[in-house]
Order: sequence, then structure tokens, then C-alpha cells
Amino acid sequence: MVKAQNDQDGPATPLWVRRPEVLHRVAYLVAALVFTGQIVAVVLRGSGWPTVLAVLLAGGGVALSWWKPWAGLVVTSAASFAVTAVGQDPLSVWMMAVLVLLSVTFRGKQPLVGTVIVAAFFLGAFMTLGGFRGGAVVGAAALFSAIAGGATGGALHLHRDHWWMLKERAERAIATREIEATRRVTEERLRIARDLHDVIGHQVAMLSMHLGAAEIGLPEGAESSRHALVSARSSARTVVVETQRILALLRRQDDIPDGEALRPIPALSGLEGLVASFGSIGLDVRSSIAVPAVFVEPSVGVTVYRVVQEALTNAYRHGEGTATVDVREHDGRICATVENRVGRLPHGSDPGSGLGLVGMRERVESSGGRLTIDSDGGRFRVRAEFSPAGVVVR
Repeated sequence: MVKAQNDQDGPATPLWVRRPEVLHRVAYLVAALVFTGQIVAVVLRGSGWPTVLAVLLAGGGVALSWWKPWAGLVVTSAASFAVTAVGQDPLSVWMMAVLVLLSVTFRGKQPLVGTVIVAAFFLGAFMTLGGFRGGAVVGAAALFSAIAGGATGGALHLHRDHWWMLKERAERAIATREIEATRRVTEERLRIARDLHDVIGHQVAMLSMHLGAAEIGLPEGAESSRHALVSARSSARTVVVETQRILALLRRQDDIPDGEALRPIPALSGLEGLVASFGSIGLDVRSSIAVPAVFVEPSVGVTVYRVVQEALTNAYRHGEGTATVDVREHDGRICATVENRVGRLPHGSDPGSGLGLVGMRERVESSGGRLTIDSDGGRFRVRAEFSPAGVVVR
């Protein structure tokens, strides 16, 4: 399962969406600053105690709104009415009430209810106490500010919820897509496993049985033929073992680490035995194999082994019976070269489909290597180069 989509996969999430408390705290802080300025102004002007108490009531409402949003909003709005009642300009306290309204609605409270509370006190002061200084224009501005504060806080809250809803929907879509991809890969692995078991496994088992029967039926003195049949049966058993290992890996439901999947397969250390197995069936192989002292990624070692195996198989089937193998480290790279002369196809041999070379190239490139195939002057040469660490070779 992949991790949830992060901000790098799409538009950056705004700070106020990721940290919704930021905007709430900003509004609260601005309201606190307005209160501080207002109380200082009241003291410096030498206003009476009714005015001071009304302003303190507004400050108490701001503080109360941190824990009790609705109660704080009502107290702050009532303070604007009280300041107007004592004959002072309520502009600052009115601003505090709007900021508290913005904070309250942004936290998810009903914007309509909050707007009605603030607007009711503003209009009540305007209509019953003779209005604000500036007349109807200021009164209309007060009403509009209450509506704007509630609408802005509510809209920001809805937008934040919508943003997170889209983000969660995208994460669910990614997770669903990954689950579907995993299911399809698993089905394909099981299908391949069934094909290997039903077709290849059966045919190899039958081949081994026929080879055993042929060995039993050999006349006395046919030691070379007997030796060839024994080698063929050994190769058939090796195919069965490797097929069973591949089946076990394909049928596993969990992910298979590369190192674990490749560990049982012969690698660089098995090249000498591979060359000897072809010598036992009649291919004259001259080899120079120097296993590098540096660490070689398991996937690279396996690929080198398979390249040499495929190239020697082609040399045995299509060559003149001789081949050279050279595996060594050169300029920090693992180089494997197999060369043979191309002869006529033996009687009854299968010319093949050429898919072996295609598969060889795909295997080499998947390990970060580079494959070169040359055919010139009756000679066929396969050369593969790898980085020991498995990085791409340029």
C-alpha cells in the first residue's frame, strides 16, 4: 500500500488548511490588540468608570470566546451596546465583536446564528440609543461588517472541509488503484505459475523419464552416450528444481525482496560449473573466468550467469562445437564475453525463435547493464557490461 498523497503530488495545501488554528489565533490576537489599545485610550482620556467597565466587558468577552465561543460572542456584542449606551464611540468594540465572530464561525459554528447575534446588538444600539457617530452610513457599515465577518468565517470553514474531503478522496483513489494493481499482478503471477506447473513442469518430468528409459536401453559399450544421457537427466532435474523455486516465489502473496528471490540461483561462483556442464555434452569451451573481488549485486551476478548460459546454449545449437568465455572486471565494470563460430544447423535441430536473445537483452537492461551482439565473418559474439552495484551503464 502506498502512503497517502502528500503536498508534492499536487497543489500545496494552504497553511490555514493544514493548521486551522492559525487563522483563529490571528483573529483572536488582533481582537486582543484592539482591546489593549482601547483600554489604554480610555485611561489616557480619563473616561468615567462606566466606559472603563464597558471596555473591560468587551475584553472579557474576547477572552471567554477562546473556551466558550458562543458566550464570548454574546458578551463582546453586548459590550458594543454598553459602550454606545455610555456615549462613547463603539468603533473599536464593534471591531472586536466582528473579529470574535470571524473566529467563532471559522471554528465551525453556525455563521447565520453568529451574524444574527452581532447584528442584533449593533442594530439595537443604532435604533434605541440614537445611533453611531456618522449616522446611517456608519450603521449600515456596522451591519455589513457583521454579515461579512460571519460569511467569511463560514466560507473559510467550508472551504477547509472541502479541501480535506478532496484530499481524502484522492488518497482513497490512490489506495484503490494500488490495491487493484496488486490484485492484477497477483493474478498474473498465479497464471504464470499454473502455466509453468502444467506445461513446463510436466514436459520436463516426461523428458527426464524418457531419458532414464533411454539410458536403461543403451547397449553395452555405449559409454559416451550413457554419459550424455546422465548429464541430460541432471540438467532436467536442475530445471525441475529451479521451476519449483520459481513457482514458490510466484505463489507468494507478499512482496519478494530482490536479494531473497535471487539468493538460491547460481551466480558468478557457478560459472565454472556451468562451463563444465556444457563441456560434458560435447561443447569445447575455452574459458577465462576471474570472479571480481569487489561486491557484486546479486541481480548482476545472476544476470551474468544467465547471459553466459544462453550464449553457450546458442553456441552449442548453432555453432561449430567450440566457444570462448571471458568474464572479468575491467575499468570498474563486470564484462562477460562469449564468442563462437557459426556453423550449419545440425540435422533435426530447431533454429529457434530468437526470443532468447530478446530475453537476454531485457534481463541485462533490467540489471542496469548494456548488451552488445555482433555477427561478423562467421563469428558470433555476445558481450555484456555491468556495474557491480547494478547502476545503469552508459
